[in-house]
Amino acid sequence: MTHGRITIITGSPGTGKSTVADKAAMESDMEKSVCIRTDDFFHYLKKGAIPPHLPESNAQNGVVIEAFLETAKRFVRGGYDVYVDGIVGPWFLEPWLGAAREGYDVHYIVLRASREITLRRAVERSKLDLKTNTELVEVMWEQFCDLGKYEANVIDTTNQTVPETIESIKAHLKSGQNRIK
Repeated sequence: MTHGRITIITGSPGTGKSTVADKAAMESDMEKSVCIRTDDFFHYLKKGAIPPHLPESNAQNGVVIEAFLETAKRFVRGGYDVYVDGIVGPWFLEPWLGAAREGYDVHYIVLRASREITLRRAVERSKLDLKTNTELVEVMWEQFCDLGKYEANVIDTTNQTVPETIESIKAHLKSGQNRIK
């Protein structure tokens, strides 16, 4: 069976995840690649959807995570290099660790920029009102601020261009330093 690789590109809003994941997939060294946007899976929810940042959304979020994980695994079995773009904090890593234990090649990369840059980027493109967006981004930035054992998985995008960040990701993938087990 042909296998690909899963690269999770995560971080708080405003760190460049979506732009970088999309371009990294396009520049993959593999013959086939795909970029899965986890936000799309939350948009599939229609009736009974709970905003994913609320504590009462945990069960819903678990189902959505399993759905995009299963999608990623299917693409990998088809020989695709899979880039997952979304907010996948260490608190959501257990299903991905399970996939790694099943033999999938899973890499975890966290993009982080300074608080000021992150807020500026997120506010410039947000569809939410300024107050709500600022509060959400600040909370999520804090959640990705101290990652304990996953601190080594961080790429600081504060002063990097998109091409520089992609080169950093390629170097991390080549070294295997962000592979989770």
